[in-house]
Amino acid sequence: MLFPRAVLPSLLHLTPRWLEARGLRGVILDLDNTLLPYGEEDLSPEHEAWLEALKKAVPIYLLSNALPERFARLQRRLGLPGHAPALKPWLGFRRAIKALGLPPEAVAVVGDQVFTDVLGGNLVGAYTVLVPPLREQEFFYTRFIRMLEAPFRQPRGGSA
Repeated sequence: MLFPRAVLPSLLHLTPRWLEARGLRGVILDLDNTLLPYGEEDLSPEHEAWLEALKKAVPIYLLSNALPERFARLQRRLGLPGHAPALKPWLGFRRAIKALGLPPEAVAVVGDQVFTDVLGGNLVGAYTVLVPPLREQEFFYTRFIRMLEAPFRQPRGGSA
């Protein structure tokens, strides 16, 4: 339950073509340190272009443990459905899949953390994709958790 189906070197490698090749028709996307560096509210030009291209290809649902006020600001700016706090990994994923209107196996759950994004996605039967965090500076608790996650930061079966 803790191993992702895929590990990508960057979120930017998750393209419409990559999704299509795996039969994936929707994306549940984490916010902090996946789409945006931790603590920031502006996308890089590369991530903004990536997001616009992906939005044209598949439905995207933001799922985050961020504070509701910050999340609401970002959600409006990005023009995506979603909710926070999602209480990942235990809650939120079923609601997101239902909102996408797709079977779980047709949805990619994309995030930077094993114990929230990967575990939650695997629990609902989605295709989990782990990406590296955008910024090393983050909440103290998250840095500690990343040390515990280290053995699981590879795809199932151990191959890249």
